[in-house]
This record gives sequence, structure tokens and C-alpha cells, in this order.
Amino acid sequence: MSESTLGTNVIAQVGIIVRDIEKTAEAYAEFFGVEKPPINWTDSYDKAQTEYKGEAAEARAKLAFFDMGSLQLELIEPDEHPSTWREFLDEQGEGMHHLAFVVKDLKGVVKKMEAKNMPLIQKGEYTGGRYAYMEGTDQLKVILELLENDQ
Repeated sequence: MSESTLGTNVIAQVGIIVRDIEKTAEAYAEFFGVEKPPINWTDSYDKAQTEYKGEAAEARAKLAFFDMGSLQLELIEPDEHPSTWREFLDEQGEGMHHLAFVVKDLKGVVKKMEAKNMPLIQKGEYTGGRYAYMEGTDQLKVILELLENDQ
């Protein structure tokens, strides 16, 4: 058995792209019998330092997180600016966008994945860490998100 590219095999999050986060969050809350979580915007470029396909990006999205035991369900409603979220919604419609994994050494894992023909699509910062979306659809049929949290 070979070593894991990510250094983990624990899925931390499933990300779902939606057109109407309020309506979808209400539907999930009712379905699971839980309270609807708060819906928040991602940070603007000055904080998030978002890059999409290697270029600075103004892209933002509304997010809602459902903590489901060991797995987090993330709903994402993208704004109109170019991003992996907007591209997914425009080309494929609503649905599962990514599987996320918490990793150590984000830059090193990105390099390993790029060497396996899984290029970086989008990256940015969030309060307490950073993320990178990697193009895994050819090999794994899904985008992979890498999350690196500050200690």
C-alpha cells in the first residue's frame, strides 16, 4: 500500500453549490431536524487574498455550515465574480462541488497533487487558516479542497 498523497484519508467536509442558500439551508435544517446555521459571506479580497486560476479574484460566496458529527456539510452560494464556485454553478448547476480534507503543509500537498496532474484551481485565506481547491475530476470525479488550519 502506498503513502497517502494528502497525509490523511478522513473527509472533513462535503461542499454543495446552491443557487439560493436561504431556501436550501432551511430545507436541510428541516430534513435533519436541526436549527438553520448562520449564513455568512466569505471575506473580501483584502482579507481572503483569493486567487482563481492564478489570478487575483474578487469572488465571494455565502456559506452555511452544518456540523454532522465527524463531517461538515457546507452550502455555497457564489456571487457573480469568476471562481470555482461560479464556474461549477454555471456549467453543472447545483450539486456536490468538493470533498475537503484537513492537511498539514498545504504548499507541500499542493505540489504533490500538481505532480499527479491535479492542478490548483483556487486558493485563499480564511480566519484561522487557508484553503486550496484542486482539480481532481479527471482521476477522482470530484474537486478536492485542502484546508490548513493555524495552530
